[in-house]
Amino acid sequence: MQKLLPEEIEKRSFEIITKELGGILLDEEQAFVMKRVIHTTADFDYVENLCFSEDVVKKMQEAIRNGACIVTDTQMAKAGINKKELSKYGGEVFCFMGDEDVAAKAKEKGSTRAAASMEKAAVLEKEVIFAVGNAPTALMRLHELMQEGVVFPKGIIGVPVGFVNVVEAKEMILKAEVPYIVARGRKGGSNVAAAICNALLYGMKHRV
Repeated sequence: MQKLLPEEIEKRSFEIITKELGGILLDEEQAFVMKRVIHTTADFDYVENLCFSEDVVKKMQEAIRNGACIVTDTQMAKAGINKKELSKYGGEVFCFMGDEDVAAKAKEKGSTRAAASMEKAAVLEKEVIFAVGNAPTALMRLHELMQEGVVFPKGIIGVPVGFVNVVEAKEMILKAEVPYIVARGRKGGSNVAAAICNALLYGMKHRV
């Protein structure tokens, strides 16, 4: 078995993905996001499941260039996002799930920490892209906050995974007036959320 360096493995992986996609034509702006999600999951179903609002890649990348931050609903997603690359544009990655005030607010209101963490993110004095990979309640509360005029996301990456309220929460975002990248159906995860964020960041320099 041939030994390869990490960058060679990634290059070879993307070559295999491109080959296996065959005659499937991907939108030029979306292709590098789609391929990175497939690279992360080895799941070609995302070709059908991953939904993009109009010009969302350009819009989110422009927001990042202007210093937008990313708020996630898991420490796993936060760990997976390339914070060094984001910092080049002045952005940071936040996850408030473990904060004591978030836990206290969730207990007081009888809500989830994920929902309470979105409320905390809503008062950040920063432009924000939300990357939700685990909790549908985060998407649902985010949708409510948008309807209330409390928060105005520069974009939403809605890819929670699971069975309860997951499909419904994603459909809410698909109908909202906000730039979105959503994995329709049950599939997703924190790794997918991080992969999409990184694809946006890496795509600002080059595309594979």
